[in-house]
Amino acid sequence: MFYLLQIATDTAHTLQNGVNAAEKISMIDLLNKGGWIMYPLYVLFIVTIFVFTERFLAIRKAGKIEDNFMSIIRDNIVTGNISAARNLAKNTANPAAKMIDKGLQRIGKPIDAIEKSMENVGKLEVYKMERNISILSLIAGIAPMFGFLGTIVGMIQLFYNINNSGFELNTIAGGIYVKMVTSAAGLIIGLIAYLAYSFLSTQIDKTVYKMEAASSEFVDVLQEPTK
Repeated sequence: MFYLLQIATDTAHTLQNGVNAAEKISMIDLLNKGGWIMYPLYVLFIVTIFVFTERFLAIRKAGKIEDNFMSIIRDNIVTGNISAARNLAKNTANPAAKMIDKGLQRIGKPIDAIEKSMENVGKLEVYKMERNISILSLIAGIAPMFGFLGTIVGMIQLFYNINNSGFELNTIAGGIYVKMVTSAAGLIIGLIAYLAYSFLSTQIDKTVYKMEAASSEFVDVLQEPTK
């Protein structure tokens, strides 16, 4: 009984020492154990943050449309003050205003021609908003692959150490660290990039809806006098 108690006590001390050692490992030290595979993952993470921030600010700016913008445009068109309507559209920095400005330039032409010209401007503005967000989709696919590469490198390192030094914890720990750290980092970065891409795509869709609503209202205003 005493012998079993001694074994249990020694095991508890060993586990406690392992926990204490784990607690002393900082996040930076843990990431560094991933080896050289972590450097491309760092680059992918930085690019993800940069692209998301830049596109988020640009898309948010594009989606800002004053509540009274179309009301003022409508009043100016009804009163025949087209120049005032164009000045307002030119001085409003968003895709919807650019579409309206193009429509104002085409007043007097058939409705189909006006809608087509506005649609072309809208497509160009959507392309501008979507610029570079495909990078996030690419990173979402590449980052886990780097993590998988790290898994392979870690396994090679693990078996190499076992072959040279035997099956001991100290000899296999390095390979296991490389395997686990790179796999986790790759998956996390890929997930962040995917969520960033999905979020920006949703924001673009909301802006496109506002553009379509403004375009439809503009066309309705042009057709009012003929009713």
